[in-house]
Amino acid sequence: MLTLYDYLPSQNCYKVRLLLNHLGQTAQIKLVSIFEGEGRTAAFCAISPTGTVPAIALDDGLTLAESNAILTFLAEGTAYLPATPQARAKVLQWLLFEAEIVQGGIATLRHWVQTGKDKARAPDLIAAKRDLSLKSLAILDAELGRNPFLGGTDYTVADMAVFAYVHLADEANLPLADYKNVTAWIARVQSQDGFLTTTYPYAIDPHSVGEL
Repeated sequence: MLTLYDYLPSQNCYKVRLLLNHLGQTAQIKLVSIFEGEGRTAAFCAISPTGTVPAIALDDGLTLAESNAILTFLAEGTAYLPATPQARAKVLQWLLFEAEIVQGGIATLRHWVQTGKDKARAPDLIAAKRDLSLKSLAILDAELGRNPFLGGTDYTVADMAVFAYVHLADEANLPLADYKNVTAWIARVQSQDGFLTTTYPYAIDPHSVGEL
């Protein structure tokens, strides 16, 4: 059975849970207390070299970290990862966009706001994260004005990856409702068969107010 190393408030972990739900695939969940230092142990770093979640382990001994790599691996041979090189490259384009731009902006800012860390950050750093977040929403709004899903007509792991943090952008005090194409896309994602509604706030972990 697949083992998922998980931290419930992480939307990177939610991405993997979302895909597994779409696939109807179960996993053994092992929770990792990242804010208590469990991610920095030698045992966990042997599974996830950077000490981050999510990570997976298979019965054959394979371990894999980084959420978007895990999505690509698990979606192989399914409708959620295109077969043609051109379409796969488009999915990869948006996975890279998510990893760099969305996580660098919306995801980080949301984490800071939801855990109170924004109070300890310099105003110019907060402003830079907000500017990057708004830039990413504008880019997505333009793309989703052209296509119903990221890069084309089909719902893929690219949409799952970007959705994870973008649909919670208002939790970063961002004006998500101003981006009508993005909000319409969020509704399309939420209407997909097997969509996973459950997410978890940082508030369930009293240690999340600390620094990693």
